[in-house]
Amino acid sequence: MEIRDAVPEDWPRIWPFLRDIVRAGETYTWPRDVTEEDARREWMAAALPNRTIVAVAGDEVLGTAKMGPNHRGPAAHIANASFMVNPDHGGKGVGRALGRYVLDQARTDGFRAMQFNAVVETNTTAVHLWQSLGFEIIATLPEGYQHATKGYVGLHIMFRRL
Repeated sequence: MEIRDAVPEDWPRIWPFLRDIVRAGETYTWPRDVTEEDARREWMAAALPNRTIVAVAGDEVLGTAKMGPNHRGPAAHIANASFMVNPDHGGKGVGRALGRYVLDQARTDGFRAMQFNAVVETNTTAVHLWQSLGFEIIATLPEGYQHATKGYVGLHIMFRRL
């Protein structure tokens, strides 16, 4: 597995699993009917300090992440990141590898900490992964997410110093 900056040519291999993950309505706060154009504009970083990366094996995109400042101005020293792993490659360490890469890159880019704004509490795989990488749950917004099958569930805010 190689992790590198995403290029425009990666998008056709990202979009199918990104679309399916968002439409499932279990982990992402995006509209479930997001268009490809809107998703591409949102996911593919336009310029630094924002980045989009991919984990690839040959021509296959195993997963992707985007990162950048969580806020602007005097709060721009806190990073944020979002991750999507192709379900065909779940449980193979892709998310962990992307997480480690993003943490290292954020540190290199001069960020002091990283905050995840919306980790769905029922996404226990992600919650456990982030905790194993040093994140803590600093708050939970009760009923902050309308899960496709479980109804209203909490959204965790997770944080880690770099």
